[in-house]
Amino acid sequence: MGLPLRDIVTAQELPWEALAGRTLAVDGFNAAYQFLATIRQKDGQLFTDSEGRVTSHLMGTFYRTTSLLREGVLPVWVFDGKPPERKAGTIRQRILVKEKAEAAYQEALAAGDLATARRKAAQTSRLTRPMVAELTELLGALGVPAFEAPSEGEAQAARMAAKGTVWAAASEDYDSLLFGAPRLVRGLAARGSGGRSPGAQLIDRDDVLSSLGIDAEELILLGLVVGTDFNDGARGYGPKKALKLVREHLGFDATIARVGIDAEEAREVAEIFRHPHAADVPTPAFGPVDEARVHHLLVEVHGFSEERVRAAIARARQRPKTGASPAETRGHQTLLETFGG
Repeated sequence: MGLPLRDIVTAQELPWEALAGRTLAVDGFNAAYQFLATIRQKDGQLFTDSEGRVTSHLMGTFYRTTSLLREGVLPVWVFDGKPPERKAGTIRQRILVKEKAEAAYQEALAAGDLATARRKAAQTSRLTRPMVAELTELLGALGVPAFEAPSEGEAQAARMAAKGTVWAAASEDYDSLLFGAPRLVRGLAARGSGGRSPGAQLIDRDDVLSSLGIDAEELILLGLVVGTDFNDGARGYGPKKALKLVREHLGFDATIARVGIDAEEAREVAEIFRHPHAADVPTPAFGPVDEARVHHLLVEVHGFSEERVRAAIARARQRPKTGASPAETRGHQTLLETFGG
């Protein structure tokens, strides 16, 4: 579900040229689910190959990744590992939501309401381990690093950004900020006309804390009051009301007591954000595109258009050399200095 901070966090519009030459740690599950939710047929059905195997996740990842590489953006995909025990409740809730959405989808489909059917179908998306394995294979064939985190993918992405292994974490969720990511890029998986979009959005954690008038510990506290993937939060508290409370600077224990959240649970969840289960990894290396592997997986196995695949591969091969400056990468002055250099 992610932390709903959109109403209180301001993002800066970020054109693609401002990300040229920058390496981003992508929350893989988050991006893949976005593709599964949006890349569907008019009646809500996922795209499949001739044998009925889902291909929407492959379509989104392949065409979006090659477009990003063409823009000089360097994505490193990080997939979820074993979820924390505290997330079990959220996982169960998501399963129930999918089951209800599936029933509503079938009803809308039977009634001929394709708009509702497509909307409900998007809520039924499921990403399986075999699908993740396919994505990892595809990304490897494109020369793009991809690996499994010890636990939460966004926690790992945040650690990499905090350590300087990558420039920023990339996810649609705001949880990365609680995990300590100094920069969060949203909109990386967005699709515009022809598979392109004008850019992404940058959220600088220090700027967020300054504008909200709170510190890093209070940001975690705000998340606990609103509710995270690891706790339900306080009833009746949305982001704005929670922020008003946290700005009173009462301290962790007093704030938790004020809203009636179990103190032991709150401390346990706070520790997940303060000290997430993540690994220190070396700087990721990008390799050459293996056209034969890409062709086999997409064209031979799943029946993708050979012409479109070749065109996308040509885009991917335009990516910059690792270590090139943004100006060298794009061949002109970029806007990177506007966003912190």
